[in-house]
Amino acid sequence: MAADVTGWQELAKAKLESINDSIPENWRVKSLPSCEQQRNVTRGFIRQYLSTEEAEITESTATTIVKKTSAGQWTAETVAKAFCHRASLAHQLTNCLHETFFDAAIDNAKTLDEYYAANKKPIGPLHGLPVSLKDQFHVKGVETSMGYVGWIGTFEGKKGTGKERVYESELVKELRDMGAILYCKTSVPHSLMSGETANNIIGYTFNPQNRNLSCGGSSGGEGALIGLRGSPVGFGTDIGGSVRIPAAVNGLYGLRPSSGRLPYEGMANSMDGQNSVLSVVGPLAGSVSTLQLVVKSILSREPWLHDPLVHEIPWRGDRAAMPKDEPLSFAVLRHDGSVTPHPPVQRAINTVVHALEKQGHKVIEWHPPDHTRGYDMILKAWTYDNGADIRSALALSGEPMIPQLAGLNSQDPKPPEDATHIAANNVAKREYQKEYMEYWNSTAELTGTGRPVDVVIAPVAPFSAPRRERYRYYGYSAIVNLLDYTACTLPVTTADKKVDVAASFKPVSELDGQIAGDYDADIYDGSHVGVQLIGRRLQEEKVLAVTEYVAGVLKR
Repeated sequence: MAADVTGWQELAKAKLESINDSIPENWRVKSLPSCEQQRNVTRGFIRQYLSTEEAEITESTATTIVKKTSAGQWTAETVAKAFCHRASLAHQLTNCLHETFFDAAIDNAKTLDEYYAANKKPIGPLHGLPVSLKDQFHVKGVETSMGYVGWIGTFEGKKGTGKERVYESELVKELRDMGAILYCKTSVPHSLMSGETANNIIGYTFNPQNRNLSCGGSSGGEGALIGLRGSPVGFGTDIGGSVRIPAAVNGLYGLRPSSGRLPYEGMANSMDGQNSVLSVVGPLAGSVSTLQLVVKSILSREPWLHDPLVHEIPWRGDRAAMPKDEPLSFAVLRHDGSVTPHPPVQRAINTVVHALEKQGHKVIEWHPPDHTRGYDMILKAWTYDNGADIRSALALSGEPMIPQLAGLNSQDPKPPEDATHIAANNVAKREYQKEYMEYWNSTAELTGTGRPVDVVIAPVAPFSAPRRERYRYYGYSAIVNLLDYTACTLPVTTADKKVDVAASFKPVSELDGQIAGDYDADIYDGSHVGVQLIGRRLQEEKVLAVTEYVAGVLKR
């Protein structure tokens, strides 16, 4: 039965007030600047509210933090307090948090310090490392609203389950056991099915580098928080780009592993049971070494023993090393046939290609099977139930659907797809995967290395970041999910209004023209621009190694 439809605003307001009130008084910014007053609130701007020690700690990589906490140079408590403070600042500047549990985090940190004092060794590979979580993860003592007003005070919209505030997702348990400090959960669009982050509880989450723009989605709170260094590493999920989009638009590295590599067991989700294209867990961070650290650590816990969908594949160190004195072969996707990337994205692609060619690597043009066919398949998978799951969650409180979902889900109930149509889409997907696989194999004749392309360079989206309510196309990111390939984002540059000038062109479709029309050099100026490096299925170690190598090449 639906809740009182007149009361959702009060419930949402009370929840937002509880989030904001959880920030200690001495951490509150008395006068917040508007976007017009301060477009970029990263680096020097946010640093003004921190002590020198807090700035040093929070601007260190996860690998540095773990090295120091594991050697007793920094206490876990000092590290936890520094990140709780910076996360509080990040939320006030961007609206990036759904839940804070700072007191519990600091108590946990004290316990870790006591363990270290007694045993003179760390409790695990992530000893004293703060880790933020997208608001899909269940954590003891904390709610999971997933952006739905109707989920407040419930367990995934249900009351009296006995799981409220006591149940934990499998990955949460693993992180705790390895010594990680959990301290906050980050904002998402309700339903998770948007490349922007907005809901009726916290409002809109902004891009800290350029607050004219979105932080991305659906792991957008993670992107904004880590972009402001309010977290050294966080975990999001990705069913169509939801790790890679916020990573790219916030200047971060974000890994989309193949399904079954990292544990998803026990997490909240939308459209649970839709198995044609599975959502996957992936980390976001400011360095590749951080991604390698957390993935390797999780796999050391043998998650396949606790999640029936995880493959029994330990970390493969031999695949994590770059070949010595052996050139790599790359391919570049400049245009997917549907939407033209904006000028900053085109420049980022060219920058990567030229840097690799300068190092002696061959880069061929990528002309795969028609991406439009693949995109149509994933759109069908996302809408098998024609929005019934999302509408039912919204009906719990009577809240309206955010406008960002209008293009994907109709407010008018329609019958769900039947088993025959779902099976047909699964067959089409499998045949498309096979066709794409054989195309990739065929590139061995073009690379000059005697083997197929190692990695494909491609846009994550047509733009460097979405403008509000203008994320119209997910083809560049979603094709990776359909194929279940491994991909990692690579920060490349920032948009420059003096350089990234729009050239006249003939759009291939009405949508192409609309997205081109969204580009405004002044609005986009200064925004992060990233690309994605795409590998084949279950090539996480290789893709991370290549990403780290290419990042190094760009710095030369």
